[in-house]
Amino acid sequence: MAEATAVEPTRRDFLYISTAAVGAVGAGAIAWPLISQMNPDASTLALASTEVDISSLPSGGIMTVKWRGKPVFVRHRTPKEIKDAEATPVASLPDPQTDAERVKKPEWLVVVGVCTHLGCVPLGHQGDYEGWFCPCHGSHYDTSGRIRKGPAPRNLEVPQYQFVADTKVRIG
Repeated sequence: MAEATAVEPTRRDFLYISTAAVGAVGAGAIAWPLISQMNPDASTLALASTEVDISSLPSGGIMTVKWRGKPVFVRHRTPKEIKDAEATPVASLPDPQTDAERVKKPEWLVVVGVCTHLGCVPLGHQGDYEGWFCPCHGSHYDTSGRIRKGPAPRNLEVPQYQFVADTKVRIG
């Protein structure tokens, strides 16, 4: 029967293990800043969302806030505006969407204030439908931000938003 003999570690074994450990730590120290620089900077993260206090916005009023470098319109719609938006026949719209698909609470509309034709900023409470009117090329939007007339191909974009309180909206 053969006897198992234990091999004593040598100084060379210790040097191999030490070199590998220092190399692994060095590789991690080099990789960490390279990977970390791929994260978005603080100014970008700050623009990711914004909270808006809507308590002072009167019925029928429009507030413009900036989010991700774009204007966002927050509109406190009147009962007549809500009724008109809900009564619009969807089949007649160039970009068919019901009013219910565009709002979370009927009295509040939140849309990105950039015309979908060439990126102009429409004017509120104007146009044939008392919504928004883009004076650059003549696009008319209704009180739900839907394109009704003009060259714009799509409705005003509805950003992600949620009501964090009855008087606060978080956009983004």
